[in-house]
Amino acid sequence: MSTAFSVETTNYQPPSWEAILAAHARIASRIHRTPVVTSTSLNAMTGAQLFFKCENLQKTGSFKIRGASNAILSLSEQEAARGIVTQSSGNHGAAVACAATWRGVPAWIVMPRNAPAVKAKAIEGYGGKVVFCEPTVTARKTTCDRVQAETGAHLVHPYDDDRIIAGQATAAKELLEEVGDLHAVFAPVSGGGLLSGTCLGAKGIRADLRVFGCEPERADDAYRSLTTGTLQSQDSSDTIADGLRASLAPRTFAILRQHVDRILLVSEEEIISAARLVWERMKIIIEPSSAVAIAPLLRPGVVASLNLPKRPDGTAPKLGVIFSGGNVDLSSLPWK
Repeated sequence: MSTAFSVETTNYQPPSWEAILAAHARIASRIHRTPVVTSTSLNAMTGAQLFFKCENLQKTGSFKIRGASNAILSLSEQEAARGIVTQSSGNHGAAVACAATWRGVPAWIVMPRNAPAVKAKAIEGYGGKVVFCEPTVTARKTTCDRVQAETGAHLVHPYDDDRIIAGQATAAKELLEEVGDLHAVFAPVSGGGLLSGTCLGAKGIRADLRVFGCEPERADDAYRSLTTGTLQSQDSSDTIADGLRASLAPRTFAILRQHVDRILLVSEEEIISAARLVWERMKIIIEPSSAVAIAPLLRPGVVASLNLPKRPDGTAPKLGVIFSGGNVDLSSLPWK
């Protein structure tokens, strides 16, 4: 079931470039500056020069530690005193648990029952306390509200938070600092924290850069929101990209309406095929949510259809792809 509602965004001011710089300075000593890698095989398949920002090799296994650490390390002593609470399908929860441990406070993580077991174990391994709920957006919120009321913990939302968005923006900032002449950047979209941050981080360096969001067909609220101009909410989804089952929030919707160029949808079969291809050809582990960012580029003719600026020397366009995470349940691989 989905619902639609209007949102007023005209007065919202997204995180500034100065806020992104401050976030990067705050978290740089805590996180990895993840590598940017290339693949001759995937270049040939797509007709582009691809540069992969490997957040699958980030601490806690995903980009989420960027936003979580920025948000939690930004809290005052009074705000942090009674711990942190959040909702997550896994990666944000692990990041919050890790950052809360750095801060020396407890963390409660509300997770849907159908989240991968490996992600729940990771959260517990970082010191978080897992609270399971039914696998709907509504259940996540009501359970999170209940835990917050019981504990007095400070809520760190997975994406509807400027400090989270500023932290996520540092991934694209690093990518552009390493490969400055990209034509476009591709990132997966769920609640929109990473994609919003990618827009702000990339276009803060290159205002003319194009940014594309990539989304599962089975969790297409961002596509519907930007197509209709009205924020759409999807209460549940069974996409294999378990990290992309959330819906946009008012602030991420506002940023994407202004800055993202287009949302590209991919099927479940394309997600699985793309993930397997990366494992086989690049020899790195990515989760299905990461594969969503490369899947559309593997379709014949897609790169040409994007109408990217021609390079003066006639060479293929340079495209950045953010691999968002690598937390996979190895006992439940989709191609077994």
